[in-house]
Amino acid sequence: MATNSSPAPEDDVRTGQGSTKIDRATFHTRFTAHFADPAFDAAATERARLEDVAWDGYDRYRKSPRTRPAGPGFADPAYPLPEEWLAARQAIHDAQARHERADTLSTVLLVCASPRTDDTCPGEMSKTFRLTASAREALTAAGMAVDLLDLSALTAEYGRVIYPCKGCVSTAMPLCHWPCSCYPNHALNQTGDWMAEIYPRWVAAHGVMLVTPVHWYQAPSVLKLMMDRLVCADGGNPDPTTTHGKTPAEAKALELDGWNYPRHLADRGFSVVVHGDAAGAEALRRGLHDWLTDMQLVPAGAAAMLDRYVGYYEPYATSHRALDDDAALFAEVRQAAQLLAECVGRLREGWRPPGHGRAAPRPK
Repeated sequence: MATNSSPAPEDDVRTGQGSTKIDRATFHTRFTAHFADPAFDAAATERARLEDVAWDGYDRYRKSPRTRPAGPGFADPAYPLPEEWLAARQAIHDAQARHERADTLSTVLLVCASPRTDDTCPGEMSKTFRLTASAREALTAAGMAVDLLDLSALTAEYGRVIYPCKGCVSTAMPLCHWPCSCYPNHALNQTGDWMAEIYPRWVAAHGVMLVTPVHWYQAPSVLKLMMDRLVCADGGNPDPTTTHGKTPAEAKALELDGWNYPRHLADRGFSVVVHGDAAGAEALRRGLHDWLTDMQLVPAGAAAMLDRYVGYYEPYATSHRALDDDAALFAEVRQAAQLLAECVGRLREGWRPPGHGRAAPRPK
């Protein structure tokens, strides 16, 4: 990538959007809202003490209270990095090692992207889950190990959360770290980020199969959260010491000097299944296909990319019955899974699609 002759990045870091700092009274209101259950009243003294500690962490902005020197292999070995980030990085390295071992059973990350589950408010399982179960059977029959990632856990499990992407890449690609270093942020009570566990699951996989409904012409929010946070897999910086944490000017200088955009998930196969009830399935299928190919994953073929309608313009109340009657859709989903298994097998044998490895005329 050619060096850009733009002005020095120190002169081009734009600020002025305003402070997001809240006062002590607002902090109190938001903190105590977590303890609205009257059962917590018996622990009022302890709660107040914890609030004081939490306020101090917020006021002093202790984002990463536990750090240690980065150590060998980093550009600045003495720079302190969060222990949690170092642990997430190690999990990714371990997953990549498993991925590369020839004796590792081929693994497919099977993503059920509906937020619905019969264990919470809807009171009924999702059609997505039923289609995912059919795909899982086909993948297992084809000899794949299946890692089922059910994103409905975001709506149904205690403490399960994926935080939004902060868009660091729009400042400069090297400011977006691999894995993401924006979270956890202890000062803002942004902890327990599920992506720290999800990143190595993508890395370990030899193939990925997404099964998703359409929500308002788009991907469901649970899926979009994960998608956005995977931006660091597409050109992200594996060494935060090169930007000394989140230093915009240093990141801009690195990018302008020529950034190689490492594709951390390249050469994994993929399949996409999208279902809707009235509109949007084709557009979402195209968007997911383009997103994954942009990250240099390999499509498993046209028949492995499905957009279909279940109970087209029929009542929601009978949609599961409509799915019961659509034997062809279940057969198509199983075929998509089988094609993905075949694609994974070919990729592991060394096959690559035309154009693989060719330098891009417009690199980014």
